[in-house]
Amino acid sequence: LGGKSPIVVFDDVDIDEAVEWTLFGCFWTNGQICSATSRLLIHKNIAKEFVDRMVAWSKNIKVSDPLEEGCRLGPVVSEGQYEKIKKFVANAKSEGATILTGGVRPKHLEKGFFIEPTIITDINTSMEIWREEVFGPVLCVKEFSTEEEAIELANDTHYGLAGAVISGDRERCQRLAEEIDAGCIWVNCSQPCFCQAPWGGNKRSGFG
Repeated sequence: LGGKSPIVVFDDVDIDEAVEWTLFGCFWTNGQICSATSRLLIHKNIAKEFVDRMVAWSKNIKVSDPLEEGCRLGPVVSEGQYEKIKKFVANAKSEGATILTGGVRPKHLEKGFFIEPTIITDINTSMEIWREEVFGPVLCVKEFSTEEEAIELANDTHYGLAGAVISGDRERCQRLAEEIDAGCIWVNCSQPCFCQAPWGGNKRSGFG
C-alpha cells in the first residue's frame, strides 16, 4: 500500500489549524505510514505565510526518546531506513530543491536513528522527492493557482492511497474529493483512522 498522498490547502482556511493538520498528516508516526500526506499543495496567495508558520512549528516539535515526557517524534525504525531518508533529502538538494528545515540528526541526540522533521520547497514534478515514497518525516511543498491545477498536481503520482483537502468551501471540498484519484479522501483533516471502514487505494496502492 505505497503512497505519496497529497494534502491540498486553499486560501480560505484558518492558517494555524491548516498548518497543524498538514504537519500531523506527514509527521504522525514519523511519516512511517503508507497514507502520509507528504505532498503539500498550497495556494499561492497564502504560501509564504503558511510555509513560514510550518517551519516555525516544526522547529518546536520535540524529537526525543519516545519514552521521554512530551516526545512528539521518535526515531525511525532502522538504520537502513535512516540512511534511505537522508539519501532522499540529499538527492532533493542536489536536484535543486531547498531544504527549509530539518533533514539532519538533532544536535542533542548523538545516538539512535533520529531525524529532524523536514520541509522541502522549490520542487518540480520530475524530482525523486515528489515521485517516490520516503516513509519518513519529510514534507515536500508545491504551490498552485487554480483548482484545476491543484487536481492535476494531486493526481500526478503512480500511487493512489489517500489524500486530503482543506478549505472553507464545502462544495469545493466535494469536487476535489471526487476528482482526486485515491481510495480515501479526508476533508479538513488528515489521518483520522476508522477501523470499521474499508481501506485500500487505486493505481499502485493496493488492489483498488
